[in-house]
Amino acid sequence: MLNIQSFGDQSNIPDLLIIHGLFGSARNWRAIARNLSTDRQVHVVDMRNHGDSFWDDDNSYEAMANDLARIIQFLGVTLDVLGHSMGGKAGMVLALTYPELVNRLLVADIAPTTYAHDQTFNVAAMQLLPLDSFTRRSEADVILAQTLPDENIRAFFLQSLKISETGNSWQLNLNALGTNMDKIISFPNINSQFNGDTLFVRGGRSQYILNSHLADIQTLFPNYNLTTIEGAGHWLHADATRAFLLAVKNFFVSK
Repeated sequence: MLNIQSFGDQSNIPDLLIIHGLFGSARNWRAIARNLSTDRQVHVVDMRNHGDSFWDDDNSYEAMANDLARIIQFLGVTLDVLGHSMGGKAGMVLALTYPELVNRLLVADIAPTTYAHDQTFNVAAMQLLPLDSFTRRSEADVILAQTLPDENIRAFFLQSLKISETGNSWQLNLNALGTNMDKIISFPNINSQFNGDTLFVRGGRSQYILNSHLADIQTLFPNYNLTTIEGAGHWLHADATRAFLLAVKNFFVSK
């Protein structure tokens, strides 16, 4: 089962499950989870091949949705679900295939579509990092900068680098993520609908949810609404944390 961290106490408001994106982990969402846990219990998971969860050759959305379903069944309650990027797609597949487990769904800056760009270059850059040649992340950052000039991207990736006296390692199954990249950038063909309340939140500077995607969203999630956070990019929860939290709270608490 997936590694899970929980914050807050159970209440009359449904528990919330947060699902991180590609190369992320539950750690990236702890601050958001704590903020949202003042009136409910909030759970954040490490997805398969990420963080402290298990590694597997299969990183398809069907497999990820099955993992999430087992978590919800283990908790024994129907949950509100929030997913970002890859986690948003996994949340969508969960809602479409296990609608009885999902109360409401919030999808952060991703659409149920296939994207033209992938992350193969980033996987290769991390795989080429000479893991045994440094003792601090700052040293790894200098080496990684030779192929990845964006310091914010490097900082994000290096959160998943484990430094240890017994040997450094990635808390990412880079081989599996690279092999499954075509599945990660696509979306499975699912002939069903999720009729629960659904909110798509996009960043105003992001190109991940375009108006051309709205017809597909409407087909799969007929009770959806769309909110745009102006000035935010794909990592909208980091770019505009207050606005993102407000959108989340308004959606999950107002009904």
